[in-house]
Amino acid sequence: MKAAILPAQDSPLETHDDVELAEPGPGEVRVKVVASGVCHSDLSVQNGTIPLPTPIVLGHEGAGIVEAVGEGVTKVAVGDHVVLSFVPACGECYTCKHGQPFLCEQSNSSATGGMLDGTTRLSRGGAPLFQMAALGTYGEYAIVPEISMVKIPDDVPLHVAALIGCGVLTGVGAALNTAEIQEGDSVAVIGCGGVGLNVIQGAKIAGASRIIAVDRFDSKLEMAREFGATDTVNAGDTDAVIEIMGLTEGRGADVVFEVIGLGPTIEQAINATRKGGEVVLVGVPRMDVMVNLNAAFTWLYLAKTIKGCWYGSSNVYEDVPKLLDLWKQGSLKLEELISKEITVDEVNEAFADMQAGTVARSVIRHAHAD
Repeated sequence: MKAAILPAQDSPLETHDDVELAEPGPGEVRVKVVASGVCHSDLSVQNGTIPLPTPIVLGHEGAGIVEAVGEGVTKVAVGDHVVLSFVPACGECYTCKHGQPFLCEQSNSSATGGMLDGTTRLSRGGAPLFQMAALGTYGEYAIVPEISMVKIPDDVPLHVAALIGCGVLTGVGAALNTAEIQEGDSVAVIGCGGVGLNVIQGAKIAGASRIIAVDRFDSKLEMAREFGATDTVNAGDTDAVIEIMGLTEGRGADVVFEVIGLGPTIEQAINATRKGGEVVLVGVPRMDVMVNLNAAFTWLYLAKTIKGCWYGSSNVYEDVPKLLDLWKQGSLKLEELISKEITVDEVNEAFADMQAGTVARSVIRHAHAD
């Protein structure tokens, strides 16, 4: 099959058409990947922010059609349309049974770049290839754990459904699941890329009355208004914290989301939150990012709450159908997130567009999609 491969950290991706695919093992499924979003986390693997072994087939935001099932598979059948989840949800481990399937203990295996048993299903020239998040949606096909997919109705376009697999579920989930936004609240979103735009959508759905979008790119701020921001702040031109304070009668926002993953912007988010307010950390930082906080004036006297948000604090089996319902009702924009449809050969250009802030999402339509 054809796939885009990251040969080594800080290298361009290479597209090859001689990637070999093993048969699905027990509890595994072969999926014909129809579409894949190009997400910032893919770029984070390339630049080492997310450390994974190479060579690796990137891509973790996708949708496709089940082509074959391994022994013991019961959740899906051949022909089913599915959204792929980069976090498996087994339903049996401690965190799954305690209402936190987004922290499923099976997801620890993802760090190996293999399947849940740590072994690989892809190879090229006899050498193993790793898969990002046990998915690798930059390939035309993928061997995927049964617990890493959600069946969806056949009438949902797969290039639209693909976006739910990461960016939409992470961003909207951050606002609807992780945060405690009340009707009429003020919200600030620092970082308005693909995930940040979905945080904005989620905040609007949750009933926030003022949604302040913060970024350094005017192009992203324009998109933020399209997705529900009421105010925009270009952080390259002004002090974002002062601007947020000015827009919230000097108090700070009720809820502030940081969707970049940098130490300085995390500190901005904390400082821009009102006393008694809530900070939600969504952006993925490098492993060496540390934050120094004044304990008295962060937690004690000002009673601020800081929450980490992984995968939108979601239960994929419940939240994917909910998001599709919101989309069908017209409350959630999905098609509008797609700035470009590309082939897998154009993925390096898509990375450049993402870094330049000119796209909400580029979506790979694999050649066999039609």
